[in-house]
Amino acid sequence: MKPCRDLFDGKSLVGWHAVPRLPTAPYPGGPEPGTGSQDYRLAEANPATWYVREGAIVGEQAQGRFGGYLVSDEVFGDFVLEADVWPDWPADTGVVVRATPRGSQGFQVLVDHRKSGGIGGFYGNGIGGFHALSYGVDVQSGPDGQPVGLVEEDPATSLEPVTDQKRDLLAFSASPEAFLAAWHWGDWNTLRIQCEGIYPRLTTWVNGVRLYELDTASIKHPHYDREAVAMLLGQEGHIALEVHDTDRLGRGRWGEGAVCRWRNVNVCRYGPGA
Repeated sequence: MKPCRDLFDGKSLVGWHAVPRLPTAPYPGGPEPGTGSQDYRLAEANPATWYVREGAIVGEQAQGRFGGYLVSDEVFGDFVLEADVWPDWPADTGVVVRATPRGSQGFQVLVDHRKSGGIGGFYGNGIGGFHALSYGVDVQSGPDGQPVGLVEEDPATSLEPVTDQKRDLLAFSASPEAFLAAWHWGDWNTLRIQCEGIYPRLTTWVNGVRLYELDTASIKHPHYDREAVAMLLGQEGHIALEVHDTDRLGRGRWGEGAVCRWRNVNVCRYGPGA
């Protein structure tokens, strides 16, 4: 493995570029969304806002509801990525690996810091729409009604129920108690992602605690075809940070004025070509 190096210089967005969060086909060869609608044109014209403040990348919605991606100029094959992340509540963000230049096609590691979120789990962006996690989170409120921390979500109140199908996709899952003990509310958290293989095996950690593992060579899910995905994404792809749009969850997805912060973004390449 080569030594780790920074992908963010702490001062600028050199090495990164912003793209809008546009609708994409749900799987390789699937129906492409129309590009002539007003919503499509507005999303295309209003990518999320990205800037650097106090040594951190900050991402926020544009025009109050539109999302986008901050995409690495470089592409990566097998690697370990580490980054500190601090999302507001609620903020639905994540890291897409092996991403295409669109940002919206690839394997997403979820950092959906909102009700029914599954931080460290996985979603198949434009590659079949699989959702792999084993529990959801919710917010705990203090006596004044202000959020003070995360708790495991009551399944009866879930906006996106965690099903056996979602759990069965995983090769490993930590307990919700292990995650909640590791997560720092209202502070920085170190996210680590390992990606290896043509059909990548993905592993996630938060603050040193292993959370989830997904073997994409063996998962079974409607519209997920590992060969078609490998053809679409290739053996190397971009790294993309996400700001979600509000869509059907409205302000439950991304709060008014919410941001997500990223710092100490570094990567270690390994494997063939490293």
